Amino acid sequence: MTITAPLQNVAKSARKKRRSIAELLAPLEQIAATSPNLVANHDARFEADGETYVLPRYLFVGPRGGDTPIRIGIFAGIHGDEPEGVHALIQFIKLLESKPELATGYYLSIYPVCNSTGFEDGTRHSRSGKDLNREFWKNSDEPEVRLLQAELQSRSFQGIISLHTDDTSDGFYGFAQGATLTKHLIEPALAAAEKFLPRNELPIIDGFNARRGIIRDCYEGVLTAPPKVRPRPFEIILETPATPPEYLKELAFVASLQTILLEYNKFIAYAPNL
Repeated sequence: MTITAPLQNVAKSARKKRRSIAELLAPLEQIAATSPNLVANHDARFEADGETYVLPRYLFVGPRGGDTPIRIGIFAGIHGDEPEGVHALIQFIKLLESKPELATGYYLSIYPVCNSTGFEDGTRHSRSGKDLNREFWKNSDEPEVRLLQAELQSRSFQGIISLHTDDTSDGFYGFAQGATLTKHLIEPALAAAEKFLPRNELPIIDGFNARRGIIRDCYEGVLTAPPKVRPRPFEIILETPATPPEYLKELAFVASLQTILLEYNKFIAYAPNL
């Protein structure tokens, strides 16, 4: 069937309305071009709708703080209609670049846009129609999931942090999975976020039992470490409410991330004396 000119114009208009990932990440590319700390890697590619996409990856190498760097993975944008975490990670990298001492002893692998097509379209799902955050470790055919699983397998993260937005919540909260240490990190993280946003104190959040904004259960198929990895890394999912001003959501995320790095470093320093 021949596409008429008006329909062609509609298609072009739809493409023009896509969010630009290149514009979004331009500040990070500028930093990486001259920074001794930030490295950009765009070799992880996949195809969608006949177009080639990249899984953006950045490595921030903090000042040396011990014999072995602490490897943490930080992820955002797995749901394309949750840009708050994406923008927060960009602000977080800018902060680290200005104050690299905040990342002393860390190798931080940062994935600001895990769902490129969903982010472009402003949709929760990827362009294939899948909720990528229900596809992990299920033999998924989704290319974004396969690329992220390869990162999770090869990087051997000691901690995994994911940033999300909940449009049904009036307060900031988090999921805590993995190592027992997790609970000692998420409480200070929520307290730090509470300086900017209220905490969700409800006993049931997103269908799960919660205590002071902390949930111990989680959905199947979310972005986590490989099932057989031992020892388990700490795994934290931070959730911001959707309605507050953008700058407050970003500040809450950034404060939480700073606090997790600080508290985990304290634990590492103290652990030999246990």
